[in-house]
Amino acid sequence: MREPNTVQLLHVEDDTLFLMGLNRAFKAGKIANPVSFAHDGIEALEMLRGTNGRPRLPRPYLILLDLNMPRMDGIEFLEELRKDEELKKSIVFIMSTSDAEEDKVKAYNLGVAGYILKSNPADVFAEATALLKIYWRVVEFPAA
Repeated sequence: MREPNTVQLLHVEDDTLFLMGLNRAFKAGKIANPVSFAHDGIEALEMLRGTNGRPRLPRPYLILLDLNMPRMDGIEFLEELRKDEELKKSIVFIMSTSDAEEDKVKAYNLGVAGYILKSNPADVFAEATALLKIYWRVVEFPAA
């Protein structure tokens, strides 16, 4: 049973190797928060809404989002998320290989908390782990 206000992490990423690497970094960094994985924006929305036979992801949660995915990419996911009254205030960090200024502007215009460039996976894993450890220690989340 999870603690009542434990922050759930949803990682939306289609690259299985990247998912595995980040998951290993979380374990090594002793991030014990529950982590769920979705392979594209459609699957992530189903998890957040509890639709299509999926259980609803418990709140509070934080979303790590890739931009370049099949079916529904990260920007499309963010647009859909921000239109949904129940989900629009979700905390989202982008983790992408795209260094395009246009992608960064779109992401920030859609209210992301941060944009992390996946340039060197080993560094990104360590930096993301450090960021989340500090974020969860400093930021207060409302009760679910």
